Amino acid sequence: MAVRTIFTMGDDVLRKTARPVAAINRRTKQLLEDMADTMYEANGVGLAAPQVGILRRVVVVDIGDGLVELINPEILEQSGSQIEVEGCLSIPGRRCTVERPQKVTVRALDRQGRSFVMEGEGLMAVALCHELDHLDGILYVDKMIEDVTDEQPQEKEGE
Repeated sequence: MAVRTIFTMGDDVLRKTARPVAAINRRTKQLLEDMADTMYEANGVGLAAPQVGILRRVVVVDIGDGLVELINPEILEQSGSQIEVEGCLSIPGRRCTVERPQKVTVRALDRQGRSFVMEGEGLMAVALCHELDHLDGILYVDKMIEDVTDEQPQEKEGE
């Protein structure tokens, strides 16, 4: 298990655009494993590579249905709307309401380099949008409707 340091708001790396992964190799696979370990250790539901200081388009998500690894993900379609409270491992102790799509369709590569398409609804749509925003240097507080930090935090801190 390799737990990496999670960069927090104020670190420049969180505001930069991640570059696509050109070749999936041993280092990419190690990054995926380390990111999953880091996310689980921090009790999160998602993590993007820039949050651990790596400017590559790599994301891991687990909303409780098993780990999803996405390399070079892109949103193909989105529909509906939902406003939910979000947190972020890179902004500990803060929670805000954010409007996101109710449903998204995402295309990405898996760790073998195979392209796949997945749909996410509800919390999965929120997690996917939140993590893909990280790849473009966008933090959820940039889209905040209302800061609700004073409310009791849920069991998982967020992404």
